[in-house]
Amino acid sequence: MAAKSRWPRRIAIGAGAVVLVIAGLFIAFQVPDIPVEELRAKYGSPASQYVEIAPGTVIHLRDEGPRDGFPIVLLHGSNASLHTWEPWVARLSPRYRVISFDFPAHGLSGPVPSRDYSQGAYVAVTERIVDRLGLTRFAIAGNSMGGGVAWHYAAAHPDKVAGLVLVDSVGEPEPGESTPPIGFRIAGMPVIRDLLASVLPRSMIDQSLHQSVSVQSIVTPAAVDRYWELLRYPGNRSATMDRFAGYKRQDDTALLKAVTMPTRIIWGREDKLIPVSSADWFSKHLPNARVTILDEVGHIAMEEAPDRSLAPVLTLLEQVAPAAK
Repeated sequence: MAAKSRWPRRIAIGAGAVVLVIAGLFIAFQVPDIPVEELRAKYGSPASQYVEIAPGTVIHLRDEGPRDGFPIVLLHGSNASLHTWEPWVARLSPRYRVISFDFPAHGLSGPVPSRDYSQGAYVAVTERIVDRLGLTRFAIAGNSMGGGVAWHYAAAHPDKVAGLVLVDSVGEPEPGESTPPIGFRIAGMPVIRDLLASVLPRSMIDQSLHQSVSVQSIVTPAAVDRYWELLRYPGNRSATMDRFAGYKRQDDTALLKAVTMPTRIIWGREDKLIPVSSADWFSKHLPNARVTILDEVGHIAMEEAPDRSLAPVLTLLEQVAPAAK
């Protein structure tokens, strides 16, 4: 009996030791937030604006190129920022008006009071930006998560969207042979998600970027630093966990029937996050779409192959811009 009575005590001691180890790791590897002004100084640009579109909701926005140029709105993907579009912006802005912005809890846009980071909430943010800028007819492009926002916006506002561009976009309800981001699984583990909101090794960002792209040369130290440091905007890591935890895969296939404007579907053949088969799925459901598959390119085509990925977009803009003026 005496031996048995020692077991609960041993279990308690063991559990206490585990807690101490976790606490030690937390203290050793905790990564602090970076002050907003420091991040703005490093990652802002002369074109950067910080626009309050609702109480407590401040959006980092860039509006570049000639004001009388035909507008195109660019929407970034999950855990990215407007910086992902810079290769396209440099090529488009001499002729077109190019609008890019950071979604809430991304880049230089912080968390929002509602803690709503759903696709619907991001469509609403896009609506507010478009209305604020007075855009009445334009093209819209989105990568990954931003692609989902783009085509949902286009379905709701076909009178405004003259052309749509989807770059490795979310949308297919059950894409095959894809590797879902680990963050979505971690978000369902309360203790671990809280730790991850404070402990964010740079090596994790480095590995994630390498897995997302085929053109490994774009994963430079500066690129890894940008992703890592922007995630450390105050409150954005916890907001990211909120977004992952609230994610629900939806079948909105029926909405695609409302997307009748000219569309370009651009996909990296080596995309490991959303398989290239999703390009065919979109093509079957979008009545006015053309597909471009890029060999030796992964999930971030506009960074991995700027000229090749932009070529079909320029053709689209030539098609829709004159009719939209």
